[in-house]
Amino acid sequence: MTVKSEETLAARISRTLAERIIAGEIAPGARLRQDHIAAEFGASHVPVREAFRRLEAQGLAVSEPRRGVRVAAFDLSEVKEVAEMRAALEVLALRHALPHLTPAIIDAAEEATKAGDNSRDVRSWEEANRRFHRLILEPCGMPRLLASIDDLHAASARFLFAAWQSDWEARTDHDHRTILTALRRGDTETALSTLARHVQWIGHRPIPVAGGRKRDAFAIVG
Repeated sequence: MTVKSEETLAARISRTLAERIIAGEIAPGARLRQDHIAAEFGASHVPVREAFRRLEAQGLAVSEPRRGVRVAAFDLSEVKEVAEMRAALEVLALRHALPHLTPAIIDAAEEATKAGDNSRDVRSWEEANRRFHRLILEPCGMPRLLASIDDLHAASARFLFAAWQSDWEARTDHDHRTILTALRRGDTETALSTLARHVQWIGHRPIPVAGGRKRDAFAIVG
């Protein structure tokens, strides 16, 4: 296998594992077994180790001496950090996007909000929610900023899926509607302040773990 093909395989392995981790299919703290992953992808240990390094760089995995590589766990402080970063960066993006927002973009964002309100599971809600935010922020025309926001939304999704894999209840997103109304009226400050508050709302619920116990789970629901 050439160096280039090993790098390509490592990228595919890391992308697949990242998707599973973000979706909650691999639980926080779960061990990533090199032998099993190599067998699954028909790979040597070289691209698997490189894939692990990529996951560590993304904050999705941690390497522990004599314990191997595990999926990174997260606590309330990490959720708060992501929420505060989202607030700062999304407000910055929206401020730059404002001159370029059109009625068609705002209408599309409203349709995304309606789709979220009608969602019956957490995955479809997260997709609709992310689409809403992307629609009103993308016109800022700042690709590095948008890429950073995308990474934060991926982290938000991971928190959300870990906490709400089941028992999701449809909800009406009043903040989205307040933002859209403000944008239509040209009320910049209301749109920005509502967005900042909205993405910092953290939900909490106990979820069952092994042994009949429960642990506290926190997620950004905005």
